[in-house]
Amino acid sequence: MDKYKKLASNTIIFAIGTFSSKILSFLLMPFVTRMMGTGDYGAADLVQQTVNVLIPIVTLAVNSAALRFALDKAANKSDVFTVGVRTTLIGFVIFLFFAYPISFITINDFRLGDYILLIIAFVLVSSFRQLCQQFVRGSGYVKLFAVDGIIATATTLLFTILFLGPFKWGVTGYIVAIIASDACSIIFFTVTAKLYKYVEPRCIDKSIGSQMLKYCAPLVPTVILWWIINVSNRYMITYFIDSSANGLYTAASKIPNFVILFSQIFIDAWQLSAVDEYDSKDRASFFTKVFRVYSGGVFAVASALILFCQIITKILVAQSYYESWKYVPILIIATTYSCIVNFLASVYMAEKKSLMSLLTASSGAITNVVLGFLLVPKLGANGAAIATVCAFLMVFITRGTNTRRYIKISYKLPLMIFETVILVTQSILMLYLKEGILLYAVEAALFAVMILVNIKPIMELVNLIFAKFLKRGNNK
Repeated sequence: MDKYKKLASNTIIFAIGTFSSKILSFLLMPFVTRMMGTGDYGAADLVQQTVNVLIPIVTLAVNSAALRFALDKAANKSDVFTVGVRTTLIGFVIFLFFAYPISFITINDFRLGDYILLIIAFVLVSSFRQLCQQFVRGSGYVKLFAVDGIIATATTLLFTILFLGPFKWGVTGYIVAIIASDACSIIFFTVTAKLYKYVEPRCIDKSIGSQMLKYCAPLVPTVILWWIINVSNRYMITYFIDSSANGLYTAASKIPNFVILFSQIFIDAWQLSAVDEYDSKDRASFFTKVFRVYSGGVFAVASALILFCQIITKILVAQSYYESWKYVPILIIATTYSCIVNFLASVYMAEKKSLMSLLTASSGAITNVVLGFLLVPKLGANGAAIATVCAFLMVFITRGTNTRRYIKISYKLPLMIFETVILVTQSILMLYLKEGILLYAVEAALFAVMILVNIKPIMELVNLIFAKFLKRGNNK
């Protein structure tokens, strides 16, 4: 299959599954924010983010290795999945010995010990769900991956409404709904992909195990560093202010996730194409063309979100959360660059250079922590957002420079700088101009400029894809 057609086909398939599951988080926000106060919502978010950073530590990020090695056509799939299962189980048993001391961690008015049993169950179930997801995707079962996204959407919706509505379980109900949905996904993958056939109870190829662990070991600190960039500010906000402020910041972070929604749909498909086409002669041209379309689309979506951020906030959250819109514009810029650096991660994935992911992410984590401690006490939650923007910019600079050692991607920096200036201008106007016709007229004009500068690459790819389809049709 032609590489552009394959990329387009996989993107559509992943869109079916990913869009439904990601859009659910936005659709549930009006319900969740009405059923939970800002303090409870902030606490639930900290539990979820704590689990997100624990999973790669407990499992050694073996789910990422399962994806990468399952993509290798010569790899023994049973060996790959068995290594994943064994590593996850051993890591979880070790984690149990540390759960008790972890329960004593307290941040201002938030205490992990109140939710330690939930955290243990959350880590176990979600670890296996992520392993199953990535192995199935790497093994080529992209349609099953998409169907699981739809099922996860339905089960999360059902459990969340049930546990927060009639049961009124609050923070516990919010977390249990996620755990129950993840458990349903594990059962689905096990039955449909027959994952039990890939578990080898006897000896496996030890070289596969050592290669996988060598690959994923640097990913553990890398994921922690990403967590520091994305989430540590929420702990700083809780520490310097309180959980209610973190609840507003968390609500604000949901809107920039629209950018991640469109980005992740493409990245899931792109990772497969990046590995498949990495050894081709025209890989630099292929990566450059795809990067230009991808980055242009991300900037365009970001510009639209800044334009409509106040309106979206009114629709998505309860009235008590409305002030959270003030954090949205800056967070959108941060999210935009997080999507850009995620694209560059595909180079390291194809090269199996996970150590370089670690080194480049460290620059961003250091930047985020230092600026976070300096800016949050002075500027509040927006100080945290600014720190995150600077962190992702630092990662882009270091990663963009380093990846050129492996593949010469043309980033068209003058254009990217211009696109960034548009987003910054939109953010400043949104934050400091009074809401009215003038504000929205100027914002709309800037959005129109963003669309104009990105029409050409998008139309080129659309024409290219259709040309390939027409060519294949004429050859039949």
